[in-house]
Amino acid sequence: MKYLFLTTAAALAFNLASGATAQSTDASDLAKQLSNPLASLISVPIKLDYNSGFGTGNGDQTVMTVQPVIPFSISEDWNVISRTIVPVVFQDGVIPGRGNQSGFGNITQSFFFSPKAPTQGGVIWGVGPIFQLGTATDQVAPSDWGIGITGVVLKQTGGLTIGGLASHLESVSSGNIGSQFEATYLQPFISYATPNGTSFTLNTEATYEWKSQEWSVPINLVVGQVTRFGKQPVQLSAGVRYWANSPPGGPEDWGARLQMTFLFPK
Repeated sequence: MKYLFLTTAAALAFNLASGATAQSTDASDLAKQLSNPLASLISVPIKLDYNSGFGTGNGDQTVMTVQPVIPFSISEDWNVISRTIVPVVFQDGVIPGRGNQSGFGNITQSFFFSPKAPTQGGVIWGVGPIFQLGTATDQVAPSDWGIGITGVVLKQTGGLTIGGLASHLESVSSGNIGSQFEATYLQPFISYATPNGTSFTLNTEATYEWKSQEWSVPINLVVGQVTRFGKQPVQLSAGVRYWANSPPGGPEDWGARLQMTFLFPK
């Protein structure tokens, strides 16, 4: 499965980068909006991440996440952007001696309060609360509830987007103290959208767990292309992931990402 996933990701990335789909100004605008987590664009990404090297080094994990992003206008000058992350986990050899498991992970819900207009310097920003819902299936992960704060800041110039997303979550679960957590998430990113709707994105999705004092730092390089299925605009993306750091028993080496994002422009 590992090699099939990586081969598929590489092939799709090559096709996207070569401009296999139609070129249009609309595609370019949509690709630029997708580079902005605070854009006034309803989108529903369905993402598939593959990671290997768990446990004794032979475990692998595939996580499918559905991530609807829905902006709401709350005044003449302000939006609230709702971002939900619903993970479904499939893994084998991740927990030594326990074979394979599948089930839901903990759902994350964020709300970003963001001005509709950029600052005079062109900076776009948003901040708000983040919640973790204890929906995880027991055999996949601890079911933990959490609350915290999250924010995004970025600037767009032409097709270039540079920015970062950060959040801090703390457990509010009662019961087993060993399952409680305090984690900071950092996602600096840079993205470039071409006139034909192709985008190239480099980011990290680093997490620091304060109680265990451990970093998880994957580095992602993803290529995307906006196209249409009939009248429905979508973005197809594929990329590779390198684990610069992970906790003991965590993923190692290389991983892969495939993503399809359904777009609902106004």
